[in-house]
Amino acid sequence: MAKQNVAEQFVDILARAGVRRLYGVVGDSLNPVVDAVRRNSAVDWVHVRHEETAAFAAGAEAQITGRLTACAGSSGPGNLHLINGLYDAHRSMAPVLALASHIPSGEIGLGYFQETHPDQLFRECSHYSELISNPRQMPRLLQTAVQHAIGRGGVSVVALPGDIAAQPAPDKPVETALVTDRPTVRPGDAEIDKLVELIDRAERITLFCGSGTAGAHAEVMEFAAKIKSPVGHALRGKEWIQYDNPYDVGMSGLLGYGAAYEATHQCDLLILLGTDFPYNAFLPDDVTIAQVDVRPERLGRRSRLDLAVWGDVKETLRCLVPRVRTKESRRFLDKMLKKHAEALEGVVKAYTRKVDRHVPIHPEYVASVLDELADDEAVFTVDTGMCNVWAARYLTPNGRRRIIGSFSHGSMANALPMAIGAQLTDRGRQVVSMSGDGGFAMLMGDFLTLVQYDLPVKVVLFNNSSLGMVELEMLVAGLPSYGTANKNPDFAAVARACGAYGIRVEKPRQLAGALKDAFKHKGPALVDVVTDPNALSIPPRISADMVTGFALSASKIVLDGGVGRMLQMARSNLRNVPRP
Repeated sequence: MAKQNVAEQFVDILARAGVRRLYGVVGDSLNPVVDAVRRNSAVDWVHVRHEETAAFAAGAEAQITGRLTACAGSSGPGNLHLINGLYDAHRSMAPVLALASHIPSGEIGLGYFQETHPDQLFRECSHYSELISNPRQMPRLLQTAVQHAIGRGGVSVVALPGDIAAQPAPDKPVETALVTDRPTVRPGDAEIDKLVELIDRAERITLFCGSGTAGAHAEVMEFAAKIKSPVGHALRGKEWIQYDNPYDVGMSGLLGYGAAYEATHQCDLLILLGTDFPYNAFLPDDVTIAQVDVRPERLGRRSRLDLAVWGDVKETLRCLVPRVRTKESRRFLDKMLKKHAEALEGVVKAYTRKVDRHVPIHPEYVASVLDELADDEAVFTVDTGMCNVWAARYLTPNGRRRIIGSFSHGSMANALPMAIGAQLTDRGRQVVSMSGDGGFAMLMGDFLTLVQYDLPVKVVLFNNSSLGMVELEMLVAGLPSYGTANKNPDFAAVARACGAYGIRVEKPRQLAGALKDAFKHKGPALVDVVTDPNALSIPPRISADMVTGFALSASKIVLDGGVGRMLQMARSNLRNVPRP
């Protein structure tokens, strides 16, 4: 039996760590690893058209499955293209192993063709980034990288020169047990005691939830019921906490709606659960604040804290709920539920007025119809920009749907690549890419990846022929829009030319039928919807401090937008409010 080379040993370790696919673009220094994948039945090579897509797809797969995923780029420019998707995965705590293949080891430091220093370049977007300079390093170094990515939640990068990858591996090492699951973290008794004391002393408590509440829906609902607390959420908390939630008061932040802002500012104790909500201008500075997070470095970095609790949300609540006293008064909760319903009643009017006849089509209408027609188990991948607004306000979570986007990194062009990674985890599950025309065009080449692998992703293209969010930012600054217009082709015709199903929608009455036809199609499909470029949105509460880095405007062209089925949910929750 022939002896393994380093590349084969590398791929074997990835397979043992649970990696099923390696996303990337082939190239010289990467060839030994690609060939090792070809001969290893446990790992598939996914040939994308751009390495940025590879990193986004790996990050999406990791978020869907919770498993370690992997991507790769060849030396120099090849692996540099990974960096944007790796930043996104790292900030989303998605466990991703990136292979940055490298120039010949004997040429490092001598200005060789395509020379970079990947072990240095990727340090800011990874927990671990190291160079393999000797075959004997490889097994332990790769195992260390795997355990950093899984154990800490994020990216590890291994730089591997192509000549070393092709060398014979040392004798097969002892197979060290690999970390493949993250543990739960229980807070100390002293922190639980302090949190119980704060809760029992407070009269008006609000919970504000982020993605750290994943898997803890039942515990959050039990806690809210016991302390009579309204429950708001950040965008990344929406899919985990909004459904089946009789205490829901909406979302705060620049995409916010409902009474979440009021609930966080009118309480006397705000408890932040598993959220790294970035916009501190939306957080109060005159109430008592406690924060629970599994990542200790995130405690207190957004707001002043009265109590920092290092722990997993689910485990923390399991310890906490039996110990806190049941609150008898629902006064604050009922007040916030009423405010929430009233706020949604106000904004829904703009959406309902002749929206099914408006040409160009309101993007809110597109999102609302999409929400109604999509499967209950669908995965939505969402482009950064105005698509974030429509997803936040119109997609209805139910505990089975997933909503994934570049919600922390804020990159353009993420939706299509993420849809590739999401679809490869389960070809039978509906995956919908909510793409803006700017984001789609940026990495449009990887629509060909859908065709090549016959992935049944449905791309719903919100085509307003502009960079809408950037245009809004210019309005905020008092500037005329400039450089934001896109001269677009008929994207449906482009899709058909690529070998996929494509249909263009210009009138509202065509929309539902077009979406149904696309969803029925067994392969990749694109629905090019021409939408109103003037349909923009503002949150319910704004101030000058909230403008920086995002789009807010009081211009007459800005619409309040709608909130889809969230108004219906708010009305349903009002049934829990006792009648006077």
